[in-house]
Amino acid sequence: MSDTKMPLDLDPADLLPPAEPVQLLDDEGTLHEVDGYPLDLKDSDFRDLYRYMVLARRVDKQAINLQRQGQLGVYASLLGQEAAQIGGAYALDQQDWVFPSYREMGAALVRGVDPGKVLHLFRGTWLSDHDPHEHHFGLLSIPIGTQALHAAGFAMAAKLDGSDLVVMSYFGDGATSEGDPHEAMNFAAVYEAACVFFVQNNQYAISVPLSKQTKAPTIAHKAVGYGMPGYRCDGNDVLATYAVSRKAVDRARAGGGPSLIEAVTYRMEAHTTADDPTRYRTPAELEQWKRRDPIARFETFLESEGLLDDAFRAEIDEEAQAYAKRMREEIYDAPHGDPMELFEHVYADPPASYAEQRALLQRELDEHGTS
Repeated sequence: MSDTKMPLDLDPADLLPPAEPVQLLDDEGTLHEVDGYPLDLKDSDFRDLYRYMVLARRVDKQAINLQRQGQLGVYASLLGQEAAQIGGAYALDQQDWVFPSYREMGAALVRGVDPGKVLHLFRGTWLSDHDPHEHHFGLLSIPIGTQALHAAGFAMAAKLDGSDLVVMSYFGDGATSEGDPHEAMNFAAVYEAACVFFVQNNQYAISVPLSKQTKAPTIAHKAVGYGMPGYRCDGNDVLATYAVSRKAVDRARAGGGPSLIEAVTYRMEAHTTADDPTRYRTPAELEQWKRRDPIARFETFLESEGLLDDAFRAEIDEEAQAYAKRMREEIYDAPHGDPMELFEHVYADPPASYAEQRALLQRELDEHGTS
């Protein structure tokens, strides 16, 4: 048996996340510099970040309204997580890719995806109606954590192609209790793929609190086991989220391999519109996190910098109303797709059993007069 030891590329201590989440904007909206996390943003970037956050919240509200009106079967709100989603996505370049979970409407806006197109998933008319290749934004993923595997595989393939694109995969704290993200992070680390695993720790996997999901000190500490650095940021601080994400993205693009980011945030709405959060969390807890609202905090900063005025607010409001109108036009009474499409996009060479299953479904549709 050989006693040869594989050299370590990094000292294990270098992989550990900071003791406290990186925070650039305190809860009162005052900016504090943090060594190692510089901001390369112009005034126009600050305004863009705010615009995306406000639009995401307005789009989110319109989507919930559509669900209440019976136009969507269900919807997963991002309320409270705007800074986490948008700060991460804003750190990417145009050539980079995002593989989202089912909650990433904010990241979709940053990538230029029309929100009405995304909502087809929640209406059940189609998986989504946007072109992933146009926006470099994958289809929303309902199965927990599977998109992490897609991201790792895409990043590994990009490396084989000689591309310097970076892939970011969003998933929640609950997904870290699944096997797929583990496999994805292990593969990405071994193959040094340019992949950033972005965990939005919103404190609950539906109704299960983080304390019952892991005994690790933090989610970011899990990175050590894969041989990648773990970063931790205040996910309600859009500037800290951007700075931490940019550091991970730049590292990946330079050939440094994958990273794990834990953005500590809070889901202020229900898990989905089918959930009752009063069964597992208290009004006091919710009120505590409302005081750390990511948009209100950033507004205070922008006002202190002279970057937020009534004209800009009115411009965003007009854009939000246009988004809401397009969403209603796209989704309201949209026809459902052909159930027989179920068999069209799975196998290049369908197995023999497909013919029998297809015929069975067709008979059932004929019997119910739905074909």
